[in-house]
Amino acid sequence: MPTPDFILTLRDMVGDHPLWLPGVKAVVTDDAGRLLLVRRADNGRWTVPAGIVEPGEEPAATAVREVLEETGVHVAVTHLAGVGITAPVVYPNGDHAQYLDVVMACSYTGGEARVNDDENLEVGWFSRDGLPEVPPLHGRAIEWALDPERRAHFVG
Repeated sequence: MPTPDFILTLRDMVGDHPLWLPGVKAVVTDDAGRLLLVRRADNGRWTVPAGIVEPGEEPAATAVREVLEETGVHVAVTHLAGVGITAPVVYPNGDHAQYLDVVMACSYTGGEARVNDDENLEVGWFSRDGLPEVPPLHGRAIEWALDPERRAHFVG
């Protein structure tokens, strides 16, 4: 999915100045304990599905929506796995942003995993011991979501 319309509107007002945005990472597991990952088109890296919370949208609903939009998979959010922040990001067009990083643990409920948007090159299920390299904050999200105590993690 391209940049949400509300962000384009904000960018018209603030230019490339930093935006503080809420984001969600969805760590999805199936009944076999495999993890759902996407390989991003912009940088070729494997990550968990993620996206920006739309105005008025609950973060859990964002997780469900983003997984479906990116992978064609239906999920249910099982619990909040943690909250942190990302480092500031400068995009190739010069826009600056930083994200509140809300991590949701999700369980697979249906659908066939596939590339379902233009943001990703591949979608796949991986065993925990067979994961490809993921960026550090996605690794943190996976660790938090797979915490056997199902406790929410917070940085700070």
